[in-house]
Amino acid sequence: DCQVLLNQMKEITGIQDSAFLLAALKAADGDLMEAVTFLTEDPTPEPVQSPAAAEPSAWEGSTVGKQLPQGKLHLCSPLQYPFTSPMNLWEVIYSTVFISCDRPQDSHSAENKNRSKRKRCEVWGENPKQNDWRRVGDWPVGMKNIGNTCWFSAVIQSLFQLPEFRRLVLGYSLPQNVLESCRSHTGKRNIAFMQELQCLFALMLGTWRKFVDPSAALELLRDVFRSAEQPQQDVSEFTHKLLDWLEDAFQLTVNVTSLGDKSENPMVQLFYGTFLTEGVHEGNTFSKIETFGQYPLQVNGYRNLNECLEGAMVEGEMDEATASHSVKYGQERWFTKLPPVLTFELSRFEFNQSLGQPEKIHTKLEFPQTMYMDRYLYCNKDLIQMKREEIKRLKEKMVTLQQKLERYMEYGSGPARFPLPDMLQYVLEFIATKPAVAVSAQSSQTTLLHSQAKPNVLDVLSQPNGILERTDTRTEDEAFFVTNSSPQQSSSVELQPPVSPAELSERPAPHVVSKEELNLVQTCLQRWRNEIEQDVRDLKESIARINLSIEQMYCDPLLQQVPYRLHAVLVHEGQANAGHYWAFIYDQSRKRWLKYNDISVTESSWEELERESFGGLRNASAYCLMYISDQVS
Repeated sequence: DCQVLLNQMKEITGIQDSAFLLAALKAADGDLMEAVTFLTEDPTPEPVQSPAAAEPSAWEGSTVGKQLPQGKLHLCSPLQYPFTSPMNLWEVIYSTVFISCDRPQDSHSAENKNRSKRKRCEVWGENPKQNDWRRVGDWPVGMKNIGNTCWFSAVIQSLFQLPEFRRLVLGYSLPQNVLESCRSHTGKRNIAFMQELQCLFALMLGTWRKFVDPSAALELLRDVFRSAEQPQQDVSEFTHKLLDWLEDAFQLTVNVTSLGDKSENPMVQLFYGTFLTEGVHEGNTFSKIETFGQYPLQVNGYRNLNECLEGAMVEGEMDEATASHSVKYGQERWFTKLPPVLTFELSRFEFNQSLGQPEKIHTKLEFPQTMYMDRYLYCNKDLIQMKREEIKRLKEKMVTLQQKLERYMEYGSGPARFPLPDMLQYVLEFIATKPAVAVSAQSSQTTLLHSQAKPNVLDVLSQPNGILERTDTRTEDEAFFVTNSSPQQSSSVELQPPVSPAELSERPAPHVVSKEELNLVQTCLQRWRNEIEQDVRDLKESIARINLSIEQMYCDPLLQQVPYRLHAVLVHEGQANAGHYWAFIYDQSRKRWLKYNDISVTESSWEELERESFGGLRNASAYCLMYISDQVS
């Protein structure tokens, strides 16, 4: 009878997934028409609830502690099916879905039941009014932070927004005989976590609230990490653990159909790739293929993601000459298979030996919205090696030019070095400065002439010919003073009135310089300065051209055939031992960036992402980058 009903539902709805239809049928208590209504008709208006009922319970999104009958869980994303809205359907299916294996007893259930209820707005910061809790249309939902769990939210939201990953999780199922034969604690734990993740994903699709509670899935995780009270979990550590669990859970399904072939595991196919390492060690060549999931990259010393990746792919020098013979060492890595979801783990923490504790690297690191991976693929090895040799040659030439430029810009033989053009300019200013003694002499001449014009009456009376004699004497003294003046001589002459300090030059100047000398020196210095400035400009332009050639070395259409689009950026704000996580995720349907910060999901922009993710401005920076291929997007 059940199969007949399922066949009828397939004909009516066009949905061919038997497990999904069975879940809808069970949610409708076996009523065919009601199940079809769930799948095809618009949802009825939601009933109005009191503000108290709108507050999520401590276990919303969890099936831990509920008594559910034995059966089989198989949920598929409603986005595949042609009904108008999945909201009510998922709420009903979620609450009545049959779980396929016994859940492990939660050792913390008593603690959770006795846990004091948080005051409204204490953690999630929302107004308790029902309208403020309600989800608007199909806007993505946030995730409640139940105490230093922002790391969980950032990772899960990034994965949930991958349609392929969401489909795999919701469509996960195991035959009854596999469930019954599962005896290991690890296997049961992985299955239980998968079930909780299914329920969480179903609720994220169908809830009418703005956010969900991930408590049940977190309860399974708390015993795995070092301490439930640990202030902050490491995003990369959790992501590694999550993918390991999911891989093991899906391996159970692979064992049924593919005789345990790990390459058929959908988690492996989605997140794992391979790379080939070739190198020389102590004169011996070696080659090996390795599998990778999250690819670790060092941040310190690099400006952008391509530089980080280039540094990780090429280590050491393949040729090094010594006094006796040529020693070969170093290695190169080449991707032989890239996963559809390519995750880069940015290492921003390092251990400070002097302080005896880890510290965060806050330097700026840029990354693009589209990353071309062609230059790191083994199939392009020959072309890339040629380009790397060309880059090496250009860099060597640039070092030579920079050293030459440095000799101009840090000129001198002593400890203090200065730009040579500036030094020549200073000499020009020095020789053109009017000496202080000349100013004093001009002032003295003016004073003497003024005194000659008005002789002392007593002198005139005491010497009948005094005026003429006085005039002659002053004229001779004045001529001698002007032509042979020196600081010592001028200081012995009493000037009336004395020269004001403001009239004396405060800058050093030549004591004596003729016009011919001045013109000659000025001409030479100005010519030399112009020549040097032209040399400096030429050097800077040559360096800029080489830099541009290096930057554009891989801007080759042949090396832009494997694009990866930035899907998610996981951000950490704080220091090495504490902080907060959130995520920027690109919404493909809305063609915009969204910011997922615990319960808050808001529109964002690439400019905001740059400010909060590149680093260098404050203590917030990207910690994990998730790129996806066209196959996934």
